[in-house]
Amino acid sequence: MAEMPLPNGRRADLLALLPDGGFAIVEVKSCARDFLSDQKWPDYREYSDRLYFAVDLDFPQDLLPEDAGLLVADGLEMAELRPAPAHPLAPARRRALLHRFAMLAAERLSALTDPAGRAERRAALRVE
Repeated sequence: MAEMPLPNGRRADLLALLPDGGFAIVEVKSCARDFLSDQKWPDYREYSDRLYFAVDLDFPQDLLPEDAGLLVADGLEMAELRPAPAHPLAPARRRALLHRFAMLAAERLSALTDPAGRAERRAALRVE
């Protein structure tokens, strides 16, 4: 899920539901300045079992923390250079995040199939 809002007010670039039911957050960094000026990424750990940075080949990788996974892209190709260490979420938090993930996925899918009805659905959900 791209641009996933998190309960702590942050927005993850990508939140992936993993095959084992866990979550990975991928923080995309376009350049060193982007990484150095944006220090919100530690807040993502609260809502992921695994945290990755995704950068391009020219990114100075030594800037990135060692306790996060590393994905490197070259055009449309991507490789995992370093796996993300696991820091498992509490079951209750994982369940709440799964619910949030599913609701947003359903809302986005619904908006694609019925753009005009999106405002109505959002208003109805606020009333309930």
